[in-house]
Amino acid sequence: MNMDKPIRRVAIFGLLLFFGLMAQVNYVQGSEAESLRTDPLNTRRFSEVFNNPRGQITADGQVLVKSFPTGKSNPKYGRTYKDGLLYSPITGYFNGGASKVEMAYNSLLGGTDKRITHQRWFDTFIGKKPEGADLELTLNTAAQETAYRRLKAQTSQGRRGGVAVIDIRTGAVQVLASFPSFDPNEVAPQTGLTGGKRLEALDAQTGVIKPLIDNAMSQTFPPGSSFKIVTSAIAMDGGAINSQSQVSTGQLVLPESNKALPNSHDTGQCGGTATLRGAFAESCNTTFGKLALEMGIDKLNAGATKFGFNRKFEIEPDVQPAESDVPVEYFDPATKKKIRTGRDGTARSGIGQENVRATPLQMAMVAAATANKGKIMKPYLVERARAKDQSELYRARAQEYAQAMKADTADQLADMMRAVVTEGTGKSLAQYGIAGKTGTAEQGEGNPNARWFVGFAPMEKPRYAFAVVTEGPESGGANAGPIAGEVMRQVLKK
Repeated sequence: MNMDKPIRRVAIFGLLLFFGLMAQVNYVQGSEAESLRTDPLNTRRFSEVFNNPRGQITADGQVLVKSFPTGKSNPKYGRTYKDGLLYSPITGYFNGGASKVEMAYNSLLGGTDKRITHQRWFDTFIGKKPEGADLELTLNTAAQETAYRRLKAQTSQGRRGGVAVIDIRTGAVQVLASFPSFDPNEVAPQTGLTGGKRLEALDAQTGVIKPLIDNAMSQTFPPGSSFKIVTSAIAMDGGAINSQSQVSTGQLVLPESNKALPNSHDTGQCGGTATLRGAFAESCNTTFGKLALEMGIDKLNAGATKFGFNRKFEIEPDVQPAESDVPVEYFDPATKKKIRTGRDGTARSGIGQENVRATPLQMAMVAAATANKGKIMKPYLVERARAKDQSELYRARAQEYAQAMKADTADQLADMMRAVVTEGTGKSLAQYGIAGKTGTAEQGEGNPNARWFVGFAPMEKPRYAFAVVTEGPESGGANAGPIAGEVMRQVLKK
């Protein structure tokens, strides 16, 4: 009897079983590695989070965040942050949990993202841990440093300030600075229980100072007269007026309270009548209160929504800036009911008071629309991600966020913002070559003003939009304006 044929069949069957087993192992350890690692029943995922180095975070060729071996069994790797107070509004922190960019790109930085594990499947198969990807931020580090330093010097003690600068062509964020801030080195993995307690203390901090909530994109302030950019855009887009139309700048008696809405002065362009351009340059409250009354709160709300108010967006995955608002109704703590914004409130909303709130990032987006034919590009913080072999895993793509107004309206508003600096409330800022709108918003009895300067640079052929807010006495032109000027000098050096 010929035994070769049965033996061959058994051998072939054995080989098929072997290759089937290999394929299954490859599938489990390669393709399914990520889902198994993140399975909530897998307790090893909690112990392994500190066992491997995370990728670096860089900007302008500088390493801002990196991992290092601690020489301990737990955590095996720590995390260090260069100039943590400057960059934490963007990088956030990592201590097992994470925030900001550390959170948004956690799987890439940690080496568990499918873009890494699928690319390096053989490493996974033989038990070699995939290495985390490195991120490159969009920031201008010199301008970021200038912004933080000037905010610290110009913001009243115990109060807040923020700066946002974006590229009007792409949406790339150049500056996102906040004061006060926090140092993520204090809560990094190597700090152990001490860091955990520090994070809890920061999170539980009461009052207006909340270091974990940055003042550039995560905190809102009343925008004051800088909001007149939006009010003007809505009125002009409707076609009833343009920058050269004659408007009333004289007294406005509010219809419900019979109280006057005051101007900062009742001379010059604010003395009775002026062009819209002139009223804007000298920031006549009465003009923009009247425009808001004429359009009504619903139209003011809808027009502001085109700029990004009253809605949320993700600047990076799972990272949402605070929502800026022009409320049609508000919650009344006395009656514990929602109340519609009245006529007096509508007039005050038109000048960025009442319940209008905005982040510096949102106001930079408003300025970007004026400088870019009405178009706003979606802001972003991360330019690209690279694997350790330098292969590109991710690259940001410029995306249009909104067409906030007509191109002709934007061109007229840009000219009006130049007039603020050449002949209006921002004349002291002419030396910086920037255009913009001043704003000084009251924040209630016992609280300092929110002082704004919002605009673009260069004055002609603009490339960047910015917004600066600080809290303290006096005006936006005198306090926020010089910060904007110095920051933009650094931005434009590139």
